[in-house]
Amino acid sequence: MKRPVVGMEGLRRPVPDETWDRYSARPVRSLDELQMAAAIRAAVFMSEQACPYEEEYDGNDLCGTHFLLFDGAEPVGTLRVRWFADFAKLERIALLPRERGRMGLRVLLAEMFELVARKGYRRMLGQIQARLWPVWSRTFKCRLLPGRGPFWFSDYEYREIEILVPEHPDALPMEADPYVIIRPEGAWDTPGVLDASADRAPGQDEAA
Repeated sequence: MKRPVVGMEGLRRPVPDETWDRYSARPVRSLDELQMAAAIRAAVFMSEQACPYEEEYDGNDLCGTHFLLFDGAEPVGTLRVRWFADFAKLERIALLPRERGRMGLRVLLAEMFELVARKGYRRMLGQIQARLWPVWSRTFKCRLLPGRGPFWFSDYEYREIEILVPEHPDALPMEADPYVIIRPEGAWDTPGVLDASADRAPGQDEAA
């Protein structure tokens, strides 16, 4: 499996080699995978933290990019990214209880940073539970946003952080190959089904 070299630069500490043999992470690309992400979030936020349904499923789940973390073939973690003009927003990080404190989180974040950087973003906004600032500040490169105080929702105190995204040497410009741009999210280096459809384009037989 190709490792997210650029994405790992966003982390405070490297991911051990053996971790990649156990864990993998990727963007959600099917309704089945979206249900996996929703199930993990329900277990963590609704069950453990008693978050109301309408606050957890907030109307943004069809507007962003979701990631899944797998321990072998089993989905064990998720997060969501939403996109704005000059920043991306990191949201809804959730790990099943047995995965907390393990290395899988770093795999999830590294793959997320790789995709965000490939899209050309250099910074992200995070809204984190205030009590978790020490954890996140040791996990990836970030800072508390100056001049921004705490705020509350779903019965928890939150703080805003700016997350630094490493620069990707192969960030995708608008002028990229059209077949690259229409490939599945995060799989821009692998020919997709629409690449093959080009063989049906008018004039291909004559060109051959």
